Amino acid sequence: MFEKSTWIRLPRNVVVGHGVLSETTQVIADLHLHGRPLVVTSPVPKEIAGDRIVDAFRARGDDPAVVVVEEASFDSVERVIDAAGREDVDYLVGVGGGKPIDIAKMAADDRDQGFVSIPTAASHDGIVSGRSSIPEGDTRHSVAADPPLAVVADTEIIADAPWELTTAGCADIISNYTAVMDWRLANRLKHVEYSEYAAALSEMTAEMLVDNADSIRPGLEESAWVVVKALVSSGVAMSIAGSSRPASGAEHLFSHQLDRIAPGKALHGHQVGVGSILTAYLHSGERGFWTRIRDALAAIDAPTTADELGVTDEEVIEALTTANEIRDRYTILGNGINEAAAVEVARKTGVI
Repeated sequence: MFEKSTWIRLPRNVVVGHGVLSETTQVIADLHLHGRPLVVTSPVPKEIAGDRIVDAFRARGDDPAVVVVEEASFDSVERVIDAAGREDVDYLVGVGGGKPIDIAKMAADDRDQGFVSIPTAASHDGIVSGRSSIPEGDTRHSVAADPPLAVVADTEIIADAPWELTTAGCADIISNYTAVMDWRLANRLKHVEYSEYAAALSEMTAEMLVDNADSIRPGLEESAWVVVKALVSSGVAMSIAGSSRPASGAEHLFSHQLDRIAPGKALHGHQVGVGSILTAYLHSGERGFWTRIRDALAAIDAPTTADELGVTDEEVIEALTTANEIRDRYTILGNGINEAAAVEVARKTGVI
């Protein structure tokens, strides 16, 4: 008897395009969210978009509560949870980049309340996924949470975001290639549950970025459109899979280790991009398609070397040789690679 079942949680509405920030209250009304909202943002996004959203709520007679967070941390999550209870709010709205959106997502999940995602930068696929990434000490935790009920991505605002944030988002998507390769390997060797549909969607998303790499340029709203669509697709792939597997493999383990070894030196997306070059080489060898990944990253001005990341060769090697220790997730790194092998891979790919 066939007994397989799954529960896929996806955003009900995804609104992307020029000037759509002004449609935020309409999107929320369409969701039938009622009561008092809590807007979670950070200083710069507050000026760019948060204040406009608060004004829009007030114009329709709402009295939104506002929390401005300075850093992504579990303390910040608790602060938002406490504020939501104290202010008696009914749903949350995350406005900004990774910090406020991940924090609002976790707080909403804790309170079992609705959450709307309003990104001001296309820096990672957390804007639509059911996962949050929160640093703690010298490590980073990937935490499951419900995805947003809706996403409102104004490409006019996102196109004006710092270019390095956009290239980090692109690199994060391109790394889906190696994440899916690791997922297939884990399915073959460890019988890890695998979804052909989620894997295909994730790979198609990476392909979209690689094919358009030459046309993704600073300040172009069309580029913001392409990147946001890719980030949304990646988040949906994770929701279909019920895990981060379609978008997180050994390249993410490498990045998490760099966060511990060389904290604050590079953006997450840039780190996983370089990690993807290394792990693609491990999967396919000298004649593999790792060069296509490297060339696409270079075309969008994303780092492809340790020097461009702002880390040392030694830090790259340490991260690569210890990345398998991060979590119990089978990847091409297996039980780890030794220093000599890591040096060889990093040199042949030009990372060091």
